[in-house]
Amino acid sequence: MLSRVASSLYWMSRYIERSDGILRMLKINYASSQDTVQEFTWEPIIRIYAGSQDDETKVLQNDSRAVLKYMVLDRDNPNSIISIITLARENARGVQEHITKDLWQCLNEYYHAVRDPQLKFLIEKYDPITALDTLIKQGTLYYGTVEISMARGEGRSFMNIGHFLERSIQSVDILDTKFGSIDDNPDLLTDTAYWKHLLLSLGGYTMYLRTYRSKGFEAENVLEQVVLNNDFPRSVLYSVNHIQRYFERLKSESSIEDFRELSFLIGRLQSNIKYSSVKTIHQEGLHEYLTNVRNELFKIGDVLNKHYFAFS
Repeated sequence: MLSRVASSLYWMSRYIERSDGILRMLKINYASSQDTVQEFTWEPIIRIYAGSQDDETKVLQNDSRAVLKYMVLDRDNPNSIISIITLARENARGVQEHITKDLWQCLNEYYHAVRDPQLKFLIEKYDPITALDTLIKQGTLYYGTVEISMARGEGRSFMNIGHFLERSIQSVDILDTKFGSIDDNPDLLTDTAYWKHLLLSLGGYTMYLRTYRSKGFEAENVLEQVVLNNDFPRSVLYSVNHIQRYFERLKSESSIEDFRELSFLIGRLQSNIKYSSVKTIHQEGLHEYLTNVRNELFKIGDVLNKHYFAFS
């Protein structure tokens, strides 16, 4: 497979996963902003997904509809949904012969859904939840179409590596931000709603209730599920295990001989997480631990670029 094709499939999948994570976080936090009796701030969400702290984004922090418009429809925001889906579609357009017709049509529908004027009306004037649900369903349709239509070859391996790399980075960023907020407001440590919203934004609320049925909402249990639980599809360990799984398939099919650096990085990170516990994470320091995991994930992405996509 040409490096250009592999890169496009990889980034197409990363962009779709990023959009799904953003939309779910926006939905849960918008609902929270409507329920809370205290002043609600969007600052953590803007910090995770926009990475900007300029005067314009600071003004948005307490205006829910303005934040949604910025994060969904603002073309000047490179991490808005419309920007991300446009990039995903451009990557798919360049490799149409390597994806199925159904998948191309699915991405095309997603692109037109986010550009629909009705979406802007719903966000600005009427019901933002309906708008976000519409886009979340488009992402779900994409995942289902990939699952039932794509051949289990090199292309899908690159797509899944991108998918799980993006997912693990998002989970780490969300945890780091949410637990970091406790330093400024220790009362959040025992705030049931705070942990419930975190789990809902990651799709882990129901699983948490089943796993920790008699323990209530505790920070350590949330940390264990999101980092160490290999049965939770959005946990860091689950994602890294799947990066390893699909990289093993590439190794057997690839003509690249020098894969040892990437294999070492993935294996080292996988072992580090697998043999961690909540206790050892706290001993190291949660922020330091998550920062190290994030840095390792970025290294994997960089080495993947170097060996497979021919980027310096």
